Amino acid sequence: MAKESLPRPRTAGRPPTIHEVARLAGVSHQTVSRFLRDDPTMRPDTTRRVARAVAELGYRPNLAARTMRTRRSNRIAVILPRSTERMPTRMLSGAAAAAHEAGYRLDVVSLEGDAAERAAHLESLLQPESTDGILSFTSLGTNAGDPAPSDFPVPIVIDGVYDDQMRSLGVFADASMAADMLRHLADLGHRRFIHVTGHPDWASARDRRAVYEATIAELGLESVAVVEGDWSTKSGWDAATRVIAGSGATAVFAASDHVAFGVILGLQSLGIQVPRDVSVFGWDDDEVGRYFRPRLTTISVDRERQGRQAVRQLLALLRGESLQVRPVGAADLNRIILRDSTGPAPRPTA
Repeated sequence: MAKESLPRPRTAGRPPTIHEVARLAGVSHQTVSRFLRDDPTMRPDTTRRVARAVAELGYRPNLAARTMRTRRSNRIAVILPRSTERMPTRMLSGAAAAAHEAGYRLDVVSLEGDAAERAAHLESLLQPESTDGILSFTSLGTNAGDPAPSDFPVPIVIDGVYDDQMRSLGVFADASMAADMLRHLADLGHRRFIHVTGHPDWASARDRRAVYEATIAELGLESVAVVEGDWSTKSGWDAATRVIAGSGATAVFAASDHVAFGVILGLQSLGIQVPRDVSVFGWDDDEVGRYFRPRLTTISVDRERQGRQAVRQLLALLRGESLQVRPVGAADLNRIILRDSTGPAPRPTA
């Protein structure tokens, strides 16, 4: 009778194999392969077990071997419009995580020029031997005659959430959640508001101002002022020291967390306490806001989820699946986070 072969102990420094992942998770190596392909038919419990085993062992698929077998590069190219300081790091982090889990590497390609020029360069820059698919976070064409996704040599997903200057568009520019925050403050007794805007060239700044003005009118509240800012902390400071202080406003909607930081610091420099005298909320859930004093009430945007969903949609195309990933809307990405910088309206003084 043949002896059953026992698993050999791992050699120190040797990367883990798919078979070791399978043994730790208590599944077959074919099941691990299905997990790495992001198979939607896998049972949730099995997916969790394999994911834990992958994380515990630090397993990474052998992309070189897979390339030899499949003639694929196992690489996904992410297109950004140009070199920029406004790199969407959280979105790229989510996209990279989803790609790595499926056994792909992510290459970030920044193309100079306008949308039409980028489209003209893509065919020569991104051939099937160098990438399996393209994920673009910006529009690749502007006119009806411009290239369609089917015209490219590899599968492509266009998730145009940024323009040529990396300014938010589409779902990221949606400001509807601000209306809910303004209603919350109205329920706390606030009646006089000020909005400090972002730069007016940004669709997100224009949308936030429009929602602010519409909601104030709808609720019969008073907008004491709309102060034009530029997303900077300084613009918030200037608004606080030059307009907000002494205005009688009890609540401020800052178009971003950085603007809100400036507002709060400016008010504090004048002895005005937040939120006792004035409530302030921002937008973005910047990490600093969690440790600021007072901790900042804000609207969080789940950019990691947007990146993950975009990659999953591209992976579905690569696998030839007809099922499309449900588009992510503003209600999926945005949520209010109540912290210490907002509270009830101050009681009128006698």
